[in-house]
Amino acid sequence: MEQRLTDLEIKACFSEDTVELLNQVVIRQQHQIDGLVREIASLQASLSTAEGGGARLLRDELPPHY
Repeated sequence: MEQRLTDLEIKACFSEDTVELLNQVVIRQQHQIDGLVREIASLQASLSTAEGGGARLLRDELPPHY
C-alpha cells in the first residue's frame, strides 16, 4: 500500500511538471500570436494608406543609385 501511494505521488509530481511546462509553451505561443496580429494590423494599415494615396508600383520608383 505504501509503494502504491509513493508511485501515485511521483506520478502527480510529474503531471504537475508537465502541465507547468505546457503552460509556459502556451504563454510563449500566445505572445508570438499577439505580436503577429499587431504586425498584420500594421501591414494592413500601411497597405490601406498606400492604396488611398495613389499607390506606386515598384517599377515606377528609381533605384537607390540614381
